[in-house]
Amino acid sequence: MTVRKANLRPVREVTPSLQYRTIHGYRRAFRIAGSGPAILLIHGIGDNSTTWSAVQSALAQRFTVIAPDLLGHGKSDKPRADYSVAAYANGMRDLLSVLDIDRVTVVGHSLGGGVAMQFAYQFPQLVERLILVGAGGVTKDVNFALRIASLPMGSEALGLLRLPLVLDAVQTLGRIAGFAIGSTGLGRDLPQMLRILKDLPEPTASSAFARTLRAVVDWRGQVVTMLDRCYLTESVPVQLIWGSRDSVIPVSHARLAYAAMPGSQLEIFEGSGHFPFHDDPDRFVEVVERFIDSTEPAVYDQELLRRLLRTGASENTISGSVDTRVAVLDAMGTDERSAT
Repeated sequence: MTVRKANLRPVREVTPSLQYRTIHGYRRAFRIAGSGPAILLIHGIGDNSTTWSAVQSALAQRFTVIAPDLLGHGKSDKPRADYSVAAYANGMRDLLSVLDIDRVTVVGHSLGGGVAMQFAYQFPQLVERLILVGAGGVTKDVNFALRIASLPMGSEALGLLRLPLVLDAVQTLGRIAGFAIGSTGLGRDLPQMLRILKDLPEPTASSAFARTLRAVVDWRGQVVTMLDRCYLTESVPVQLIWGSRDSVIPVSHARLAYAAMPGSQLEIFEGSGHFPFHDDPDRFVEVVERFIDSTEPAVYDQELLRRLLRTGASENTISGSVDTRVAVLDAMGTDERSAT
C-alpha cells in the first residue's frame, strides 16, 4: 500500500489580490499572489480568474501566481475587439510585460489551453514550461452544445437569458438534470457550466462570449488545432492534465496530445470532469509542483526553432506516429499516470 507523505512545509494563508492595469486603452483585471518563479493561470471561455481560487492560494506559497480575466471576461473590459486566440496570447504578453515578469510557467484550461499553446508559439522566449488542462485546440472534436452556440441562433439564445426569470428557470432545470445524471461526465461538469452561464446575460459579456467562441469553433467543430505546430514544443517541458469524464473536451484529446508531443507527461484524474482542479485541487497542486520541481525551465534557442521550422511538420505527416502511440496508450488504460 502506498502512503502519501504528509506535507511538512509550513502553510501560510496567501490571499490573491484583485488588481487592474489599463493596456491599449482597455482595463485588464487579474488576481495575483505569492512570490518566486511566476505561474500564469489562463481560464476557459466564459469563465474568469476566480475559477482558480481553489488552487491559486496553495501555489502562491511557493510561486508568484497571476490569474488574469481575459479581455471580454470577468472584471476585464468587454469591448468590440479581436477575441482570437492569437489576440489573447498578445494580451498575456502585454500584461506580463507591464508586471515586469520575464518568464513564466503557463497553465491553460479549456480555451485557455489553446491560448497557452499559442502563447508558447508566439513568444517562446517567455515560456519556461507548459501545462495544458482539458485544453481546447487539440483536434476538431468538441461538445455538440458549443457547435450549436457558435451559430447565429446561438447568440440569440444567449440574449433570451436576459428576459425575466429565464436564467433562473434554466439554472433550476440544470440543477434537476444534474441530480439525474450526477455520476456521468456531464453531471460532473454541469455545476461549473451553470456558474459560467450566470454571467452571460449581460449584453457585453454575451457578445464577447459569442465572438470568442466563433473564433475557435464552428458547426463542424474546433477551427484551430495544435497538431500542425506542437512539434515546436520539443524543447519545452509539457504536462497534460485531464479528467477521464470530461464532457467538453474528451479524454481522447489528452491521449492524442500526449502522442503528438513525445516529451510530454500525462496525468489523468479518474472520475473527474472538465474541471479537475475543482474536483481534486490538492492533487492538482501536487501534480503542478512535482512537474515544476522535476523539470528544468526551457531555454530559448533561436537556432533550434529555425531548424524545426525548416524541417516542418503537419497534422497529416504526424498522424501515423500519433495513431501508433494512441493505440499503445489505449492498451495501457486511461487511468494510469504516464510520463516520458
